[in-house]
Amino acid sequence: MSQQAIKFAYWVPNVSGGLVVSKIEQRTDWGIDYNRKLARLAEAAGFEYALTQIRFTAGYGAEFQHESVAFSHALLAATTHLKVIAAILPGPWKPALAAKQLATIDQLTEGRIAVNIVSGWFKGEFNAIGEHWLEHDERYRRSEEFIRVLKGIWTQDNFTFKGDFYRVNNYTLKPKPLGLPHPEIFQGGSSRAARDMAASVSDWYFTNGNTPEGIKAQIDDIRVKAAANQRSVKVGVNAFVIARDTEQEARAVLQEIIENADVEAVHAFGDAAKQAGKSSVEGEGNWAKSTFEDLVQYNDGFKTNLIGTPLQIAQRIVALKALGVDLVLAGFLHFQEEVEYFGRRVLPLVRELEARRLEELTPA
Repeated sequence: MSQQAIKFAYWVPNVSGGLVVSKIEQRTDWGIDYNRKLARLAEAAGFEYALTQIRFTAGYGAEFQHESVAFSHALLAATTHLKVIAAILPGPWKPALAAKQLATIDQLTEGRIAVNIVSGWFKGEFNAIGEHWLEHDERYRRSEEFIRVLKGIWTQDNFTFKGDFYRVNNYTLKPKPLGLPHPEIFQGGSSRAARDMAASVSDWYFTNGNTPEGIKAQIDDIRVKAAANQRSVKVGVNAFVIARDTEQEARAVLQEIIENADVEAVHAFGDAAKQAGKSSVEGEGNWAKSTFEDLVQYNDGFKTNLIGTPLQIAQRIVALKALGVDLVLAGFLHFQEEVEYFGRRVLPLVRELEARRLEELTPA
């Protein structure tokens, strides 16, 4: 098990509807005032990262969306040490523009911006904004080139790149980012193509929620592939956290979320998401094996099972760390109060259990 403390990130609700496709009452809001307060609460609670979402069109219960890079900058301006991961979608963004945007924000915030490269799963969104839709593995090939161009622009002068999707000719960006050697680069995905890409170019790999066995298989695979490239990649796992004083209370909240699921929206989301992965070599991508209940939370967060009492959740987080997980990406139902509760009741137990485990593993 890593001697580094496990890190925590939260999903920024800059998209309406929260993090569940359900008609359950939520006290979460997608506006900037709510999110500024949430960012400060998360920072005080011990979260190190926040991840903004990128959506261009309404759908699946998300009728309103704030753009991710601008929103990330607003949250950085409202905090002092929280890092914000801005989601960027190749296609609408070109790498030179993203490199310049993020380098400027990095300068203005003393190195606190990071980026999540989203390869895309929503074909209807690409069609709506007139962007060419690539099939599954091609989307990951494009994202890999996107990251190689970002890194080149951020770290080299007179940078040239000639790929299948992008061309850069003798380009020098100044000023470059403050973060060394460049802002952290995250990416998501649970497919073989996603892990291949992460092993080649990314700093962090986000995977959907899963069972411990499923998470371990993905971590083992990416470690082998990264080592073959003389690299190491850190792993973050998605989880929807329902922490309550009793397990019965937590399970009741989960049941209420599922019972109030927006059935039409869940089915539409599942159809679109599963269709996006069918052209992969394996014939599946993210969400291929997700049930209706799993799909009520966008990224299979219920599967990770961080649902129960603070002690139960802390124990499961430390067990995830033992599998090789470096970061938990958390979603909540009522973000402000639940982030505060997590910081007060769960995170101290995680640190206590980490210290105890480390003591047990340290030779006398």
